[in-house]
Amino acid sequence: MLELLLTTYVFCYHFQLDDPLIQLVEDYKWINFFDFDWRLGIDGLSIGPILLTGFITTLATLAAWPVTRDSRLFHFLMLAMYSGQIGSFSSRDLLLFFIINVCTQLQSFILYTAGGSVFLLLGVLGIGLYGSNEPILNFETSANQSYPVALEIIFYIGFFVAFAVKSPIIPLHTWLPDTHGEAHYSTCMLLAGILLKMGAYGLVRINMELLPHAHSIFSPWLVIVGTIQIIYAAPTSSGQRNLKKRIAYSSVSHMGFIIIGIGSITDTGLNGAILQIISHGFLGAALFFLAGTSYDRIRLVYLDEMGGIAIPMPKIFTMFSIFSMASLALPGMSGFVSELIVFFGIITSQKYLLMPKILITFVMAIGMILTPIYSLSMSRQMFYGYKLFNAPNSYFFDSGPRELFVLISIFLPVIGIGIYPDFVLSLSVDKVEAILSNFIYR
Repeated sequence: MLELLLTTYVFCYHFQLDDPLIQLVEDYKWINFFDFDWRLGIDGLSIGPILLTGFITTLATLAAWPVTRDSRLFHFLMLAMYSGQIGSFSSRDLLLFFIINVCTQLQSFILYTAGGSVFLLLGVLGIGLYGSNEPILNFETSANQSYPVALEIIFYIGFFVAFAVKSPIIPLHTWLPDTHGEAHYSTCMLLAGILLKMGAYGLVRINMELLPHAHSIFSPWLVIVGTIQIIYAAPTSSGQRNLKKRIAYSSVSHMGFIIIGIGSITDTGLNGAILQIISHGFLGAALFFLAGTSYDRIRLVYLDEMGGIAIPMPKIFTMFSIFSMASLALPGMSGFVSELIVFFGIITSQKYLLMPKILITFVMAIGMILTPIYSLSMSRQMFYGYKLFNAPNSYFFDSGPRELFVLISIFLPVIGIGIYPDFVLSLSVDKVEAILSNFIYR
């Protein structure tokens, strides 16, 4: 809580919104042997995820209040992850970015994340060692470095694979539902709300900002992959019996909009992708928190075993309905405005011809139509009917003050962004303009 207050204070009084350059810089020599620095800084691209990290971590810590088994170790690991997440979003050194990024992924499926981290390390070393006897790991210096097209493509593919695992992007997404299915819901809040966003952040920070020529080549494929991901994840989510796995696949679907926004190479599309990162950070955390609080009461995770808990738990039912509607892009909520801006971004992109843009937009619209199917079906199976309501000894406690505080705290920014998205967009607009200045297509 104290760190969140300090972060908010620094943002309000020391961060200049109209300055696209790095601010609040911290630069110290760390390992002189090969010029490795502890270099941190914040710009318009990282300030939003940093504020989101502080907010969601504080609420996840409050959500973990009932944890009694090894509680000290559990909360220590949460705070350690918090530090790693802040470090990843503020790192200005490629090797430091890799080290911190790997440390934050240790609590996920180690086989997948370690495999992705190998590609990340190879890309970092390749960029750092190119054209110099001494490693150059500074983000600013690397951003001004030019590479042969073939080499830049190799770097791009390596970084893309690393971030595709962490985002996740199909077909490297299969670890995510199992991780969510096994983890405590406070950990799921961190995973869905923050850790998955680190992959999307890396795509913008490294693939797009440091490797613009390769990104221009691969951007049509990103749009295609994002479109397929939206369509694939929606029916796959509907086929999941496990509540948390169904919500996990909805996260995969929402990631498709972020990929399309990044691939559009427009101010509007990239700003929409960044807004979607923030929006889904709130919505994913809220849905997993509600899934966890429901499990605490009914001790069931399979949807076909649930039913009829709307009457004994009206507060949980109301909040679950609100966040489900927000997730399916109800107007006035953050999900709607972020997806709408991504739509406008791909439509106005000068890189793509008219017919491909129409086809992509049509498929995206189908995905938005499919979203209510799994979202509303999930609510129907959980809350309607009489299965649990008529069961013997079927008395369930509704949400308490702690749970309502967490849910209302998330609901306020969701509705606030939906009504006034410029608050978040104003953080990144100048930085987005600076990133896209390296591209021909705007």
